[in-house]
Amino acid sequence: MGTFKLPKTHFSPPQKTLCAFSTWYSPPPQTPTRHWPPPPPPPHHESPFLTTISEAIKNIETKPLHISLKKILPSFKAHHFISLVNQNPYFLPPKSLLSFFNFLSLYPTFSHTVQSYCSMVHFLTAHRMNQQAESLLHFVVSRKGKGSASSVFASILETKGTLLSSFVFDALMSVYTECGYLADAIQCFRLTKKHNLKIPFNGCKCLLERMIKMSSPMVALEFYLEILDSGYPPNTGLQPTAVSFNTLINGYYKSGNLEEGFRLKMVMEEFRVFPDVFTYSALIDGLCKECRLDDASRLFNEMCDRGLVPNSVTFTTLINGQCKNGRVDLALEIYQQMVNKALKADLVLYNTLVNGFCKGGYFREARKLVGEMTKRGLRPDKFTYTTLLDGSCKEGDLELGLEMKKEMEKEGIQLDNVAFTAIISGLCRDGKIVDAERTLREMLRADLKPDDVPDDITYNILLEGHCRHGKLGDFHNVKTEMGLVSDYASYISLLNELSKASKIVKRDDF
Repeated sequence: MGTFKLPKTHFSPPQKTLCAFSTWYSPPPQTPTRHWPPPPPPPHHESPFLTTISEAIKNIETKPLHISLKKILPSFKAHHFISLVNQNPYFLPPKSLLSFFNFLSLYPTFSHTVQSYCSMVHFLTAHRMNQQAESLLHFVVSRKGKGSASSVFASILETKGTLLSSFVFDALMSVYTECGYLADAIQCFRLTKKHNLKIPFNGCKCLLERMIKMSSPMVALEFYLEILDSGYPPNTGLQPTAVSFNTLINGYYKSGNLEEGFRLKMVMEEFRVFPDVFTYSALIDGLCKECRLDDASRLFNEMCDRGLVPNSVTFTTLINGQCKNGRVDLALEIYQQMVNKALKADLVLYNTLVNGFCKGGYFREARKLVGEMTKRGLRPDKFTYTTLLDGSCKEGDLELGLEMKKEMEKEGIQLDNVAFTAIISGLCRDGKIVDAERTLREMLRADLKPDDVPDDITYNILLEGHCRHGKLGDFHNVKTEMGLVSDYASYISLLNELSKASKIVKRDDF
């Protein structure tokens, strides 16, 4: 049947205005609107075949498929199923077709293809069965594996018909991300751009979050900028937050790339996402660890000038940096600023100050700080006591070191190798060899061995103490009693001590 055409000499209304036209022309009376069923599908050479399948699916409750389709199923192929989904001559509900799809998956002579899966995905998506559609995509991706984005994407386009939905590409990106195939997820995004399709926003968001969690700040930033370059406005959901920027900056800082962290801070401000306390704290910590204390102080001042209130983490970072570089006076100034801002110092901060004081030789001040710490309700821990004990013994204040030892024992804190070695060293230095030997035996009873300390420090200290005070024979007896073994460093140490005293020793003594 051809298309109807007007004859060449058809009537044309006179050229008048719309108002004039309405005065002489009256439309025929309107008839009530009727909702007619959709027209039948165009003739197809497989229509009888599909009709038989459709009838069997429709009547499944009265007759199982493996019986009603017994003769057809051996010759039923994936392309037949695709035609069934696309034409659906009996307008079967989506759940019925999904059940048939699953039935075919288990039938021994039938094999689904990627195209048949994709056709079903389009069909389910068109009927808002997104969860089921995503489940099918997950199966396809898991079977195809890494590097399959291009081929799966092509199959989706090939089978789209008139049912293409942007959800399919969102789901595909998300599935590749969930499977850990991030390069494939990025490829899906780029393919949507290439084919001028709607950008899969949810898939991009899912991928960005995964990148950040995997500590891939550079890759995440580059992908984010690629999304923005595609014309997607940053204020429609992909707008980065201070938290996301801080995560990236922290990643750069931990990887030793502090300059990239500062560059990202500039990008952050360009997006009008203003750095917060955590941003500054991470960058200040990075500067302190690189001994760039002046830069750290300037950044701290910038932070305060912007109205941000530093927290205890920021102050601890700065104080630790100053202490490690021997600038205890500046560390105290920063600590006083913290007190003035009514911020409470925690155990970590106090331990930082105590360690800084001890390294600077201010042991009495460190002891006072421990007293202040106790008054504020903070209980010194093993690190606090060991720091004081080790520092005081190294600086010749054995009395304070032994006092710390007693306090540790009183508090039930067990001494470690560092503490025992510090005490033994102090006792040897003061010529209290017998006390040093007694402490060594105490150390062994605590199931701590001198060789647990690098380079047999404890052993060498005791050896030098005996040599310095002319008691080599006593050390030889102690060595035999305790089963200590000399090493080359110990031998050289002994020779040095004896040469100073103009004495000669035979190697047989070892």
